[in-house]
Amino acid sequence: MSTSQIAFLKGHGTENDFVIVPDPDNAVDLPASVVARLCDRRAGIGGDGLLHVVRSAAHPEARAMAGEAEWFMDYRNADGSIAEMCGNGVRVFARCLQRAGYVEEGDLAVATRGGVKKVHIAKGGDVTVSMGRATLPEDGVTVSLDGRSWDARNVNMGNPHAVAFVDDLAHAGDLLSVPPYSPAAVYPDGVNIEFVVDRGPRHVAMRVYERGSGETRSCGTGACAVAVAAARRDGADPAETGTPVTYTVDVPGGTLVITERPDGEIEMTGAAEIVAEGSIDRAWLETLIPHDPNERP
Repeated sequence: MSTSQIAFLKGHGTENDFVIVPDPDNAVDLPASVVARLCDRRAGIGGDGLLHVVRSAAHPEARAMAGEAEWFMDYRNADGSIAEMCGNGVRVFARCLQRAGYVEEGDLAVATRGGVKKVHIAKGGDVTVSMGRATLPEDGVTVSLDGRSWDARNVNMGNPHAVAFVDDLAHAGDLLSVPPYSPAAVYPDGVNIEFVVDRGPRHVAMRVYERGSGETRSCGTGACAVAVAAARRDGADPAETGTPVTYTVDVPGGTLVITERPDGEIEMTGAAEIVAEGSIDRAWLETLIPHDPNERP
């Protein structure tokens, strides 16, 4: 790849799709304006978010984790804003490292803004991510849409979620804008909102509005939040029973399997694919970078 070109890949996890920029030395400038254009489905490459693949030691936000994880997933939402974590993104990130020959099948660790995540790449199959533990703040919100209202469970997976159980996924509307919720002070930095219906015993389906991206075909942390909320609603708490609990979560882009263990650790298993690779013209990219220090990126 010449210095006038920047390599990129395109990948998805259960159709939650990402622009991927391999940049081991953290040499590519990616302000919010550039990320938003790259994720634009008409004027850019298109994606629900961007995975910036950087060695932990080369990134100021990840250097402290370099002893635990060689690689840092510098994740951005489609609007260019920074996010703490993306579960589907971690699986695709791991697949990208495998494809490049940096890692092989088996176990690895990935640094994220939500902490170091343990990943297992199965032989010729799915990718499992240890997503950490959920916290369940007592304060929730009421989500209201088209004359209906639902009490939503507050679940934090390193990023905030509001989980609402509904009778029909169509009640979520078109999800072109963030569904109204109150009180807004519960989520001062915004929230991902999941609408959930039952499909069978320990089997649910969901739609999600992801902050900074809108409705996406899948959300890994959202699926974990939904599984935890469903388990508590169903009276299942592995910490009390000593028995793991597993939920199948259908998303528009496929299926994720979520297991919560007695120690609170949550594992997510699903597909991850790299579908294309190419190059970005550096000269075009530089036209998108604001140079006025007073200009908002």
